[in-house]
Amino acid sequence: MTTDPPGRAALLAGATGLVGTRVLERLAADRSRGAITVLARRPIPVPERTELRVIDFDALDTLDAVPAVEAVFCCLGTTIGRAGSQQAFRRVDHDYVLALARRARAAGAAHFLLVSAVGADAGSRVFYNRVKGETERDLQAMGWPSLTILRPSLLDGDRAEFRAGERAALAVLRPLSALVPAAWRPVPADAVASAMVGAATTPTPGLRIIESAELVRRGAA
Repeated sequence: MTTDPPGRAALLAGATGLVGTRVLERLAADRSRGAITVLARRPIPVPERTELRVIDFDALDTLDAVPAVEAVFCCLGTTIGRAGSQQAFRRVDHDYVLALARRARAAGAAHFLLVSAVGADAGSRVFYNRVKGETERDLQAMGWPSLTILRPSLLDGDRAEFRAGERAALAVLRPLSALVPAAWRPVPADAVASAMVGAATTPTPGLRIIESAELVRRGAA
């Protein structure tokens, strides 16, 4: 049984990532927004008006850590190299996301927003794209009143963690961005965060997918 979500309360998972940090900044700066709750693996600094809940994501399905909110911002994600294996990668980018969505939906959330990736396709032969596509598919099967999926290409911005492959790709693509189709250009993390928070402000009933080309245009505006 679900309850009506409190107006404009928000839940954020993945607050330490490239997009998540910027989403949190925007949520905290919006004085019209209600309570903000951050789920994290370890203690992290959070802004005023923000509650931090340190949890074990592996046990999320059994934890009473998800409050009743209006919107859920999911910026969870890793790389196969950082996770250590394909199985560990899938646990973060699929299993954790779905566990969060189940708990939030049961608590009454009406809008789930996910940072996915360009090329997400449940039928892809590319493991990364397939996992992203399976996550999108399984979220849609939950019947969210509003589901927003953002599919950025390579994220551009300063990360706290070092990703050699990403830095190398950005070094090549940044000077050539004008020659690369918009769908595959690097996307400023700020543009993704802005689009995500904006989508929550004016939710669209049903499924909304924001493709990378649109995010690139927003970043250039």
